[in-house]
Amino acid sequence: MSAPVPARRACVIGWPVTHSRSPRIHGYWLEHYGIEGSYGREAVAPGDLAGFIERLGSFGYVGCNVTLPHKEAVYGLVEVHDDMTKRIEAVNTLYLEGGRLLGFNSDAYGFVAHLRSVLPEWRGEGTDVVVLGAGGAARAIVAGLLGEGVDRITIANRTEARGRALAAHFGAQVDTVAWPQIADLLTRCDLLVNTTQLGMAGQPALPIDLDGLPTGAAVADIVYVPLETDLLRQARARGHPVVDGLGMLLHQAVPGFEVWFGVRPEVTPRLRALIESDLDK
Repeated sequence: MSAPVPARRACVIGWPVTHSRSPRIHGYWLEHYGIEGSYGREAVAPGDLAGFIERLGSFGYVGCNVTLPHKEAVYGLVEVHDDMTKRIEAVNTLYLEGGRLLGFNSDAYGFVAHLRSVLPEWRGEGTDVVVLGAGGAARAIVAGLLGEGVDRITIANRTEARGRALAAHFGAQVDTVAWPQIADLLTRCDLLVNTTQLGMAGQPALPIDLDGLPTGAAVADIVYVPLETDLLRQARARGHPVVDGLGMLLHQAVPGFEVWFGVRPEVTPRLRALIESDLDK
């Protein structure tokens, strides 16, 4: 008689990590697809990161998600093979394969997949995008949009030097302007994306006026607490298509679940409702 195959285990690591909704997402999929496995949280301090990653398999894990503040640090600790992750220079998903620890970034995929699910007619070609913010999320979203053939991306960041550095990283298709110039950009914008924490619960409001934004322009916000930010509320009142931040969270989880548990899961209304119900807790 052959020995039983042990249940596969994955987790999310971060510092702190108690806020992560990833266990709810992956736990739902494990139950839905009848897979013997588990997904938990591991609080890993920055000083312990390299040691934890090195011993990931010995802890019984087949892989993990990586959340703040570790994504950029992990990029230098694992093997990366895909061009998108190399452009982003940050990793949010790890998996063991043949004794090797591999990593990739699914944030760009998550943003674009959700954008397309909400706006199925959206096309990157000929599109002019304005991105607010220049942090790790902005880097992933800019990479994802460039991969979709977007013509031009302009970054507005409160710290101008950081915005210029991000634009320089991606080359001629990406430009940057000072934060006060946002209003001038909106008149030619097809897609406005907020990647900052402004507007998140407990954070300052996002100081922006959408006057001048073309009627058909879409507005996206990666913040998902609250689910409808002031930016999205203002955009919806003006008749703009809006894309909230929760869908990106759900879609970015798909590739990791597939490599760990062998099933490509679906993002369904039932899953979304489950996570929505958890946002106020």
